[in-house]
This record gives sequence, C-alpha cells and structure tokens, in this order.
Amino acid sequence: MTQRVLTTESGAPVADNQNSATAGVGGPLLLQDQHLLEKLARFNRERIPERVVHARGSGAYGHFEVTDDVTGFTRAAFLDTVGKRTEVFLRFSTVADSLGGADAVRDPRGFAVKFYTQEGNYDLVGNNTPVFFVKDPIKFPDFIHSQKRDPFTGRQEPDNVWDFWAHAPEATHQITWLMGDRGIPASYRHMNGYGSHTYQWTNAEGEAFFVKYHFKTNQGIRCLSSEQAAEVAGSDPDSHQTDLLQAIERGVNPSWTLYVQIMPAAEAADYRFNPFDLTKVWPHADHPLRRVGRLVLDRNPDNVFAEVEQAAFSPNNFVPGIGPSPDKMLQGRLFAYADAHRYRLGVNHTQLAVNAPKAVPGGADNHGRDGLMAARNGSRHDKNYEPNSYGGPVQTNAALSAPLALHGHTGTHAAPAHAKDDDFHQAGELYRLMSEEEKSRLVANIAGGLSQVTRDDVIERNLAHFHAADPGYGKRVEEAVRALREG
Repeated sequence: MTQRVLTTESGAPVADNQNSATAGVGGPLLLQDQHLLEKLARFNRERIPERVVHARGSGAYGHFEVTDDVTGFTRAAFLDTVGKRTEVFLRFSTVADSLGGADAVRDPRGFAVKFYTQEGNYDLVGNNTPVFFVKDPIKFPDFIHSQKRDPFTGRQEPDNVWDFWAHAPEATHQITWLMGDRGIPASYRHMNGYGSHTYQWTNAEGEAFFVKYHFKTNQGIRCLSSEQAAEVAGSDPDSHQTDLLQAIERGVNPSWTLYVQIMPAAEAADYRFNPFDLTKVWPHADHPLRRVGRLVLDRNPDNVFAEVEQAAFSPNNFVPGIGPSPDKMLQGRLFAYADAHRYRLGVNHTQLAVNAPKAVPGGADNHGRDGLMAARNGSRHDKNYEPNSYGGPVQTNAALSAPLALHGHTGTHAAPAHAKDDDFHQAGELYRLMSEEEKSRLVANIAGGLSQVTRDDVIERNLAHFHAADPGYGKRVEEAVRALREG
C-alpha cells in the first residue's frame, strides 16, 4: 500500500511534524514555521457552538421500508409503494445537559430522523415521549433555562426546575412520564420514538388528515432505575453511545416499527381536547395505531463530529404530501431549529454530506449563494435570481400540503374549545394506568426532587397539580415529600 504523505492545509508536504523550526539548536521558535502556526490556529478553532438543547447525541445510518399501504392518506413519494426503501440518518440525544454530559440520566431523549427521499430531505424531529412540558413556544426558552445550570451555582437546581413546573400546570402530564419507569432508557435501542407533534398529511385528491407518529422499538422497552442509572453513568458516561456503536458493529441492527394515528381534518374542531396541544396524547381507542413501515439502523458514522455533531434537523423540511399543523410548539420550532443550525454551522450547512439532499444531483438547486464555506459549484451560466432566461430552476405551483383549516385554534386568549382540554386529565389517566409498583416508583422519584426545593409555596403549587390530576396521586406525593423533609 502506498504510504500517505502528511500535508499542510494548502496541500504541501510536511517535512517535520515532531519538531518546531527554531533559530539554531535550542534557539527561539521561528514565526516562519507555517505548519506549526497553522496547526495551533486550527486546534484553537476545533470546537463550534454546541446545541443549546440536545447537545449530547449519537447517530447512525440505515433505511426505512414501507410495509403497509398509506396512499389513501398521503401522496409522499417515499411512502407510495409497499417495499420501497429510503435511506435515513437517525440522531438520538439527551435534552438538558451539555455535550460532555452522561447518557444514563433522567431526561427526555431526542429521536430525530432524516429521510433522504426522492423529493428532498424530510426531517421528523421528535422525542422518546409522546408529550412535552409546555404547549406554547414563548415558554420554551424559560423552560430550558430552568432546567439548565444555574448562573450562580453552576449546577442544575431543584429550586429552579420545580419552580418553573409549579407555574406551568400543563407540564404535569410530561412530569408523570419523566418521573415514571420510562424516564431513564437503558439504551437508545430500547426506547420508543415519537413525532410528538401533530402533523398534516395530504393525499393525491387533496384530502387532509392530521397524524401522530409512533416508532415502536423492536428490541423491547428496557429502562434503568435511578440507582442503576447512577452506577452506569459513573462507570461509563458514554453508555448509550457505546451500546449503539457496538451493536451495529456486531451486526445486531436495531429497528423500530412505524405506526401513525390518523384523524380526518374535519374531526379536529369537535374533538374532546385540542388535538394540536403538545402536552396531550390521542387515546388509541379513538385513533388506533396504523402500521406504516420498518426503520433499521445498520451503519455507524465514520466521523462523529462530521456526521453527528454537524447533522442538522429542522421540522420545516417537508416533502409533498406532508406538512405542519396548527400545533403552536411545532410552529415555533419551524423557525427555531433551522435558525439554530444557521448559527452553529453557517448558512451553507445543507451542503455538508450528512445534510445534503440526495434527490438533487449536486445538492439543493436554488438561488442561494456565497456565505461562509460555500462549496456549491455550477455552470458559468447559472444566475442567482428568478425568474431568468437561462434555464434556471423554477417553482412547481404545487403546494406540499393542503391549506390548514385552523378551526379557531389561532386565538391567543381563546377559551378552550374542547370538553376535556385541561392540563390534568391525561396526567391522571396515565397515573391510573400504572401498576401499584409503578406508582410507588413514580411518587418516590417526584418526591426525591421536590423535597429538595427550599420554597414552601413552590412545593404547594406542584402538589396542587398532582392532586388535580388524581386525588390519590396528589396525596401520595404530598405524604412522601413531607416524610423526606421531616426525616
């Protein structure tokens, strides 16, 4: 095999990578040592801003295969034929901690899928829970600040966490998920993924349907107790990354079965709660799961930084037949995610291999130009305006999805339009579904954090939420908190 030659950034061969150039033996370093200066300067710039949320992540490539006919609900080309395969990249993540945080912690997990479809990239950005803490994007920065490190103590503070939740009753449902048995997945392979938001599908006839995505793990659900997680995080902070990497390297390829819940658009206005509220689920008795296909991961990235850290997902990357809903949190994320990547990676991040659409030879075909790290090449006759007379790309005049029928969900201060559109009903239903052992662990997890809060009024506000969800739920949490504080 031919020996590779070490080069500078300009491609010139490097004569000596062990010793800096000096003025004579033992003399001072010389400014003319271009390789040294370039090496140190580049080293200083190796890090880019990490994600504010979902900073700690792992990813892998694979494919999605359609197993069931859903053409009656969407005209998306990658879903139009049973047996059709589409390449995917999936990034898992924890939400609250920084890039150096441990994997085995009590935290929601990101579950972001990039489908490299024949009509462009489709990004489905979700979590391992079907609901979230807040329902309005204006609350999102404050929520994340309350979960991040305190600006004075430099650590996550129970006072901040529970104080925000005390003033956000809609978080009660997600708290019940997070503090329950599924709050700490044993690995990324052993958890479900959810689109969480409500999306809109449109079929070839223009009929609109609202949908929710459910990726059910085929490995089975496996979770850790708080005690097990503390041990794992201490012995291997990269436990989830290690597990995913080694499983795929061994050929044990993890997979998920995709199901969707489907609601005809006309039913949304009269449903018993707001179907676009991210703090709520659609009961399966109302809208049963309908199988769509199977997602398999079978190839690890060659470079974690290039392909996982620089992978950019945005929920506004739709394809024909799929679009947004009036979900307020989704509407906010349509801007926020893409803007975060423009800040972190630059305006040309879609030219990176992991983000570039495979549907268009040479990458996206539009009139964007220049900017940092612009790599797109084209003909000398290409123009950067439209319309033009030189054969440039033109619009299709075909909407990706049907116009949204908002049915009164846009009013900023509108009264609830649905019979059970409150913050506690579904949290109580989730609690009542649990076994006695699951309830005991849930109560212990909540009390363990809430008992550390120093303000009595914050504790009382949170207790009122659990009482409102279910009287027995509230009573047990209250008694557990009192016992811990008095003990």
